[in-house]
Amino acid sequence: MIAENAQLMGRGRITEILQSALERSEAEQTQVSLSLKRSGLTRFARSAIHQNVAERTACLAVKAVIGKRIGFALTSSLDERSVFAVVSEAVEVAQNQRDNPDFVSLPEPKPIGYYPETFHESTAAFGPEERAAAVGAVIAEADQREAEAAGSFMTVVGESAVANSLGVDAYVNHTSAFLSTVITAGSGFGAATGTAMDAASISPSRVGAEATDRAAASRGPIGIEPGEYDVVLLPYAVAELIEFLGILGLGALSVQEGRSFVCGKFGRRICSEAVTIWDDGLDPMGIVRPFDREGTPKQRVDLIVDGVAEAVVYDSHTAKKEGKESTGHATDLTGLYGPMPANLFLRPGTSSLEDMIASTKRGILVSRFHYVNVLHPIQTILTGMTRDGTFLIEDGRITSPVKNLRFTESILKALSNVELVGSDIRPVGLERTMPGVACAPSIKIRDFRFTGVTEF
Repeated sequence: MIAENAQLMGRGRITEILQSALERSEAEQTQVSLSLKRSGLTRFARSAIHQNVAERTACLAVKAVIGKRIGFALTSSLDERSVFAVVSEAVEVAQNQRDNPDFVSLPEPKPIGYYPETFHESTAAFGPEERAAAVGAVIAEADQREAEAAGSFMTVVGESAVANSLGVDAYVNHTSAFLSTVITAGSGFGAATGTAMDAASISPSRVGAEATDRAAASRGPIGIEPGEYDVVLLPYAVAELIEFLGILGLGALSVQEGRSFVCGKFGRRICSEAVTIWDDGLDPMGIVRPFDREGTPKQRVDLIVDGVAEAVVYDSHTAKKEGKESTGHATDLTGLYGPMPANLFLRPGTSSLEDMIASTKRGILVSRFHYVNVLHPIQTILTGMTRDGTFLIEDGRITSPVKNLRFTESILKALSNVELVGSDIRPVGLERTMPGVACAPSIKIRDFRFTGVTEF
């Protein structure tokens, strides 16, 4: 097992590796990136820790450009022989590729200005003992209600660097922490998470209490018929909807390929004027990364403003295709998947959760969604299940837990029917764009469509 307090390389050694790779390349343009990560993971189930894992990984990626031909190769070995071999492999791949007619150039260097702190010593020092103590606090909350706790606590310390033959030279060290739990109280279930760059800022007792309270309240659910209901969605559910919105059509490649829901709709209202969504990788509420996978500084991008489609995010390839500037949203080392927002924000409103419930004659409170899949990307239709705390609202109050329901609904239709937006914004870690975050409040939506029921 690798000691969790093992040091990473540091900027000096990383710069040596990247520059050595660039000097070795025979391509016309070359980009080299290095990602190092040291992670610790503690898993627990049935209110007991059952696994503790420490892992250290490295990924050196090389992109070689010859004319309009692009080659790509990567390795996890960082000795001199391996570095030179992966450079040669990328060049060879480029030599045997077809031209990419849309390719113009790798990005030119841009200054990376001020950005919030990305590295927290408290997270770097957070070892198995500290994670065990945090898990113990979650379990203690479950014990008070004769419930069982399961989940995981992961801490990450990393270094990311990008350099290219045009002068890009970017480096950052960073930390992050993710605590999640599901509490089982007989027939009741509740879930909660904590996400932060500073592990010490996560309150495991608060996470445990939130999940436990919801699990206890959801014991003995009743069945209800599917149909259209007014819904109050907690931040976990809202975060998943806006994450899918980003994946489905808020990146420039999806627009250029004609598969985005904003195609032909820029400057037009596509949802309620109560909805404003932006991406900001420099906001400390999220997981800050000052530059993208190409070393381009991140910019805030206002995507939907007062319900109007305003913009999408770009990497260098999609930006140059339109004669624009990259917004710093290259998401993968190859560029195959295109740019994507990964630090999304939904503008909070002024309503409390109690206000939303009190204003609902008959509806459903949804804690979070599960097993969500895309049915129609351009129409933003998803299907999935409610999970870990679903409740019936009658005459302005919660009257009973209900068995989980399947929904089949368009995200844009749902966001067009927003009636109230909460003030309770919180960061929620995203599984599909990890280490992405969506910072979202609760929202109330009318006529949300449920198409099936479950037995639990």
